[in-house]
Amino acid sequence: MPYQVEFTLKPKHRGFHLITNEVIQYLPKLPQAGLLHLFIKHTSAGLSINENADPDVQTDLNAIFDRLVREREPYYTHTCEGVDDMPAHAKSTLVGVDVTIPITNGRLNLGTWQGIYLCEFRNHNTGRKIVATIIE
Repeated sequence: MPYQVEFTLKPKHRGFHLITNEVIQYLPKLPQAGLLHLFIKHTSAGLSINENADPDVQTDLNAIFDRLVREREPYYTHTCEGVDDMPAHAKSTLVGVDVTIPITNGRLNLGTWQGIYLCEFRNHNTGRKIVATIIE
């Protein structure tokens, strides 16, 4: 039987943020085996799995994405919500809005150096809404 909970992450500044522990605090006791699916209900942020050991990864990812998708490009037509909005939509499309993680022995079965990232692409935001679905 699937279980679903929706929660709001604490607001974060623009960048890549490890949120594994924050996500876990909102989840019920996990089953012995199953899947956790996380979906972010926004079009200007994303979710990803990446390295959780070296904070330079977060800095480098932010630099890479800011070079890939620049602000204030003259060909943007969707500009009414600020210079960071259209680039945020494009970055969200590149990263994606969901991740699925196996559950094994009642724990998230992430790799040794893996963590869940909130990829925040706007300069200012309120907390991001996440839907977590646990499937046994």
